[in-house]
Amino acid sequence: MPTLVYFPVRGRAEAMRTLLTDQNITYEEVNAGPRENWVENWKPKMQFGQCPCYTDDDGFQLVQSNAILAYLGRKYDLYGSDIKQASILDMMNSAVEDLRGAYVRMIYQNYEAGKEPFIKELPEKLQPFENLLKPTKGYILGEKISWVDYNLFDLLDILVILSPGCLDAFPAVKAFYERVLARPGVQKRRQTDHFKNMPVNGNGKQ
Repeated sequence: MPTLVYFPVRGRAEAMRTLLTDQNITYEEVNAGPRENWVENWKPKMQFGQCPCYTDDDGFQLVQSNAILAYLGRKYDLYGSDIKQASILDMMNSAVEDLRGAYVRMIYQNYEAGKEPFIKELPEKLQPFENLLKPTKGYILGEKISWVDYNLFDLLDILVILSPGCLDAFPAVKAFYERVLARPGVQKRRQTDHFKNMPVNGNGKQ
């Protein structure tokens, strides 16, 4: 059975948890915390000293959240049908990570002073996603979900927590968010106590 090692927060693992559950892939999650346990028992075993860490059922192991998501995309046919579609997904995921990186820096380094400016700049950051999603009328590539859809959904979900209503001016983005949210497998994940009791970020800010 595949194993996912991470801390009891949504953080960088929630997109893959959602993907795995929605795709009906059974896996075991191992809590790497608390900090003393992580430093002594887990960190020395991890490439780059980082988690999440995903170990497939054949023993193949990866760290780095986007490498794990892309691997799952390739393995479970969630990476488009050709090189052009795969490249569109790569492009979109890079944009997701640009915005997520800005969010993470604000949360961990400048929350008190940076929250309102970050929210104020969100419309400018969300407009390119609106432009890209508007013609698809579904997921990023149309009717079939991809690994990047899960990552984009997770990003939008934490932005809605930070600033309720932030998607209202972007009908295509909001429709995308609601479409993924309504998927039975996504709802299955969100109805678990594991999800409900989990903070978004490790410092408790959101």
